[in-house]
Amino acid sequence: MDAADDEMMASASSGSFIGDAVSARGQSVTNEDDGLFYIPERRPSLDLGPSPMDINHGHYVEQALSPAQSYGSMTSEEGSDKMEDGDGSYTRVQLDRTGSFSSCYSFDSDECEKRTRSVASKNDVSEPPDHPELILDPNEISHPSLTLAFTLTAICKTLQKLAEEDFKTFKRTLWKRYPQSFNMTSQGMDLLNLLDFVDQLIERYNLQVSLQITKKLLVEMDHKKIADDLQTLCIRNEVRHDLSEILRKKYEVCEDLDTEGEKRSSDDVFTNLYITSTSDNGPNIEHEVMKIEKLDSNQKAGERLSTRDILNTERLEHSNVKIILMTGVAGSGKSTVVRRLVLDWIEERSHEHVSFLFPLPFRELKQFQGSKVSLLEIIQTLYPATKKLKDDSYCCEDCNIIFVFDGLDEYNEKLEFENTELLCDLSETTTLNTIVVNLLRGRLFYYGLFLVTSRPQVKTCIPWHTPYDEIEVRGFQEREKDEYFKKRFKDPDQAARVIEYVSSFRTLQIMCHLPLFCSLVADECQHIFKEQGTQAALPRSITYMYTKLLLELVRQRRIYRAPSHSLDQERDFLMKLGKLAFTMLEQGQFKITKLDWQNVEINEQEAVINSGLCTQYDTMPHVLFRERVLSFIQPTMQEYLAALYAFLTFTNQGMNVFEQQLKGKLKGMFKGHKATGLLKSAVDRSLLCADGKLDIVLRFLFGMVLKTNLDLLQPYYTAPLKETTTIDDAAALLRKRIRDNPNKTRNLQCCLEELGV
Repeated sequence: MDAADDEMMASASSGSFIGDAVSARGQSVTNEDDGLFYIPERRPSLDLGPSPMDINHGHYVEQALSPAQSYGSMTSEEGSDKMEDGDGSYTRVQLDRTGSFSSCYSFDSDECEKRTRSVASKNDVSEPPDHPELILDPNEISHPSLTLAFTLTAICKTLQKLAEEDFKTFKRTLWKRYPQSFNMTSQGMDLLNLLDFVDQLIERYNLQVSLQITKKLLVEMDHKKIADDLQTLCIRNEVRHDLSEILRKKYEVCEDLDTEGEKRSSDDVFTNLYITSTSDNGPNIEHEVMKIEKLDSNQKAGERLSTRDILNTERLEHSNVKIILMTGVAGSGKSTVVRRLVLDWIEERSHEHVSFLFPLPFRELKQFQGSKVSLLEIIQTLYPATKKLKDDSYCCEDCNIIFVFDGLDEYNEKLEFENTELLCDLSETTTLNTIVVNLLRGRLFYYGLFLVTSRPQVKTCIPWHTPYDEIEVRGFQEREKDEYFKKRFKDPDQAARVIEYVSSFRTLQIMCHLPLFCSLVADECQHIFKEQGTQAALPRSITYMYTKLLLELVRQRRIYRAPSHSLDQERDFLMKLGKLAFTMLEQGQFKITKLDWQNVEINEQEAVINSGLCTQYDTMPHVLFRERVLSFIQPTMQEYLAALYAFLTFTNQGMNVFEQQLKGKLKGMFKGHKATGLLKSAVDRSLLCADGKLDIVLRFLFGMVLKTNLDLLQPYYTAPLKETTTIDDAAALLRKRIRDNPNKTRNLQCCLEELGV
């Protein structure tokens, strides 16, 4: 090497300190000319003989970024070094620079020092080889989960487990093994703190090689357990990445379609839900006409929670429970909360302390019914990436796992806690029912956390001695209703029209506290906009939307919970439930007692779990005991079912339930007649009720004579309709009653609007 080269290298090496961030300089590469180039070092060589290093006359070199500052500008670059060792053999190491500090510099970069040809002198003494003693496949592609942030954290966390002297030994061993890469004395190595040290290691070699070097040296130092822990961290990181990709594909796209019929991102549509830290708050009792006193439900409203609060560290550290039971009436948004929880965990927006999150919907678990299986096999079947995990990952304190069992109300096997065997081993083969029972016992995982979603009645299945917290999803509040439609419709004008439409009907606005109902309204409006244009008239009948909700609950959503009813069974159930609703309205009652159930012979399972038309809650304790009572999911749903009962009773049996003098001997006398007689008696009865308890029932009845609703309800008619009332007849009846009762015209005007007049 000539004097000019020596001077250039000396000037480039001075003025830099140990704590500075590192670059990729100091490595030899082979270029197209087959000549050997040398990139001068940014760091000064500390091996200057017996005299101390003089730092008073060093040349100024701009300080590189620190590791944390470097994260924001990371780029990816690949390269390979081909070096010849002492005996002439070659070791090829694939240097994947993805995310490394050295990727900030390239040979053609303005910041890179001029490459100087290194001229070998015959008097030079050959230096020991300075490359990892590892053989990596040059074509091997590192796992996408191997990032700079993970590698830096994993190596730091691993080396923190070493005693101080062991850490110094590790650094000195690394310096002696690769002196040219680190270019400093063992004393200088001791001055480096942990972050600077790991920073240098990653900067000198790529991410994968840095991990390999760390594990190799730990094993040589008889710290195989620590090396195994580092390997476990790498495996868990890979599994987490692969699991996240599976869950992203499954939950990233929501079920709602936009106006063009395309699926939307869940993040684009998600609207915050009202989640409260207490349960048994009773149903929503808002009403357009009546003022309904709060049912004697459990208590105060409780603290409002977000999806990020459900299983956060602050909430869990104050409680020893392992099970969170999330309840809510049908359509209140429980599965939407699960979707948001999963996506937030994937994107690391919340629950960063959780290593793995496994959604286990009961719809998917049903495939394991009737066969012998272990919980470990279930997890590995639904999420194949977990096969890399060791069994002890599921039962160690440093690996937090959340299991989300969505839809316990869809599980129709009987849960017997007294006669079911105990199960504590997740790899033990047994039945699905035994696994579910032991999960609800809280015995299967010591460190695992469980979020179970269900309709309210299922909580009675959990053993009294199992500690659990209960939260409740109550749908949307006023502001969130409008926000949902703004997100659902890309066109702001369409969103504004839908919000105005819903706001024009107080009953629709109240019912939109259910996200499911909002979705049905949006679907209908989107269909109209697509077929008729943005300025098309929206339906003026609230009955139509309630009929759509009824069919969604008793048909589409019911099939996940129980075998389908025959049409006769479905009609019989609705008639019994409607009769109960009508009787309760006449008495001004909104709470269903056990005696009420016995009188009408209604299956509680069908009313609460399967159909979701009713909900269950605990009353406030009287002395020592609580009473479990039921109610309809909303007073207007009770009124709709009462109207449906009156309409089907008239069309199928010829009975007018509004006429007290009708007896059984007249049954069938009016069969096939127009519904005008039914509407006339219903109007007269409602005008006699000063509290307006039949007002909404009357509006639903008039809505049911429209062709759109007749078509939807057609399956419930036992015989084809012969002659129904005309819109003109019904409108004429209402106008006459308005003239005769000028002080009670508001609801009659609403009935005219229901007819579209």
